[in-house]
Amino acid sequence: MRGPGEFEIIRDFFAGAKKLSEGVVVGIGDDCALLKPPAQGLLATSVDTLVADRHFPADADPAAIAARALRVNLSDLAAMNAKPLWFTLALTLPESDADWLREFSRGLLETAELFGISLVGGDTTRGPLSVTIQVTGSSKLPLRRDGARVGDGIYVSGPVGAASAALPVVLGQAAAGHEREEARRAYYFPEPQLALAAAIGELAGSAVDISDGLLADLGHICNASRVSADVHMESVPVSPLARQLAGENRALELAATGGDDYQLCFTVPEKHWSALEKLGLDIARIGTIVPAEGNPGVRSWLDGKPWSPTRSGYQHF
Repeated sequence: MRGPGEFEIIRDFFAGAKKLSEGVVVGIGDDCALLKPPAQGLLATSVDTLVADRHFPADADPAAIAARALRVNLSDLAAMNAKPLWFTLALTLPESDADWLREFSRGLLETAELFGISLVGGDTTRGPLSVTIQVTGSSKLPLRRDGARVGDGIYVSGPVGAASAALPVVLGQAAAGHEREEARRAYYFPEPQLALAAAIGELAGSAVDISDGLLADLGHICNASRVSADVHMESVPVSPLARQLAGENRALELAATGGDDYQLCFTVPEKHWSALEKLGLDIARIGTIVPAEGNPGVRSWLDGKPWSPTRSGYQHF
């Protein structure tokens, strides 16, 4: 039985998306979306592609695939302290399957409503399953990678290591008991740290979201800011789920290098430490920005001794 065609897919599964954010003059259904930028601030835009059997199992729940695809893009907006506005979707499908599309669109539009971002257009085509989402937000106080300075404290917004520890369970390569649903949520439903970014926007000097691994992503801040970092691994908030699934030693490795947690790593100048503490945020200070002696980089320590993970962060190539 033939599935819906390209225009039927748009009409039946995506054209009914709510206008959840300001500035949408014309959304889905024309050659272009017409959008009115906010009167103040800068536009922030980012795009990510998730490919089947690389970023998610091809046979995964389509609603969960959609939720993950949009959430990881929203994390990029959080990293730059940008308020979500609009997004577009480019969906490549091996075949037209109405049941799959119904669940995918449900997961996508429920996530969009949860975070107040409007779907305003996109494209569908035939080929190996992949999901490309481009998000746009607005920021009056953008956080960048190049704002770290010597003496800044280094912070993490929450526990890390859960998603990478959960991956073998998600892929069916490891058994799990009562942790199975927690593992699934950790991998498919990361929480974009939008509220936390807004809270620290006036205090932080730089920020990055943890997608490729804590040490690797902190390295991006160091490279952009021409500084180095000392990280004290005993201060890193390791996810309890990672400890349960991987054991204590392996969990620390995953917290350092695993990625996919989409917490924020950010730096704060000393003059703002007391103001940051008064916010009462559930964050952890894990180290200090230090001068770059030669090339910028990250040095990690455990109980006062040099510590090196057995692997580096995630790389696509």
